[in-house]
Amino acid sequence: MPSGDTGTLAYLAEPERIELREYEVPPPEPGAVLTEIERANVCGSELHIWRGHHPEVKNGVLGHEALCRVDELGEGVETDYAGTPIEPGDLVAPAYFVTCRRCAPCQAGQFHLCENAYENWSKPPEEPPHFHGTFATHYFIHPDQYFYKVPEGLDPGIAAGANCALSQIMFGLDQTGVDYDDTVVVQGAGGLGLNTIAYANEQGAETIVVEGVDGRIERAEQFGVDHVVDFREYDTVEAREERVAALTGGVGADLAVEVAGVPDAFAEGIHLVRKGGRYLEMGNVSPGHLTEFDPGLLTRKSIDITSVVRYDPWYLSRALEFLAANVDDYPYEDLIDAEFDLVDVDEALAASEGREVTRATLLPH
Repeated sequence: MPSGDTGTLAYLAEPERIELREYEVPPPEPGAVLTEIERANVCGSELHIWRGHHPEVKNGVLGHEALCRVDELGEGVETDYAGTPIEPGDLVAPAYFVTCRRCAPCQAGQFHLCENAYENWSKPPEEPPHFHGTFATHYFIHPDQYFYKVPEGLDPGIAAGANCALSQIMFGLDQTGVDYDDTVVVQGAGGLGLNTIAYANEQGAETIVVEGVDGRIERAEQFGVDHVVDFREYDTVEAREERVAALTGGVGADLAVEVAGVPDAFAEGIHLVRKGGRYLEMGNVSPGHLTEFDPGLLTRKSIDITSVVRYDPWYLSRALEFLAANVDDYPYEDLIDAEFDLVDVDEALAASEGREVTRATLLPH
């Protein structure tokens, strides 16, 4: 669809109230790319925004995990951020945030912490180019926003999950360290949890998932998890701690990963890890939601805690390569288990919130 036509977007006017709006599609500015959305997934952090819990994005155009088709290239854009030639019609995956390379975190080499990361995402839809989020028919990839061409032959439905879930997991686990023969406890088997299982498996780790939803447990088993701790059966922290200990020769896991997005899961995590182990916190992204925590136990066990938000943007290229190399080993084609039309965005969010689906996707065309 050429610029100058109109498109539709999903605007979050206030928590849990979405308005579908239509705007003219302007041409891309120099250094930018106009795309059409092929599909946009409902990520867990999207639910935090929808509920009004995100600390920075309170309203605006929803959506960030997506696969896009290049429609028009702005002046000066000839390649993606890996130097691969790009042209209209190509499928691309954009990082959902800007990397300005000028703020204090960027100057310190912490590109995932860019202070201007949401500069465009948080803009109101009235402000051109309007299509600031991916729950829409179109999306503008701005200057300073990394994007990569999707490898030939990689299924679009699989590639769509690279630009948030998988990139985030790969970056977080690399920051924390996961080694051959480690035992990794994964708290939660949603999209992030399943990607954690797959990536840890490829590093030679043994994996244990803590989950209590039948469909999610089944998915975890399909992704090759070695053990399941069903919290309906092991219904206290003490019971789950004992079960993880039993599965690890009485010592606890080398690494635990919180991707449930529940504050109490963070407090529980240190009980599941061995002395001198590591803990990766990624799921809780909304400040102000509290839990009781035992700092003395943390100290006595000398556990290293790593917390990570977003990812260094070149991890998106690595995530696409990981999918292309391992797509036959994991049922990524089944990870998206519900498709919705863009006009049914409320239904998609509600189903995701209720954990009726593992990962929902919106099809705007």
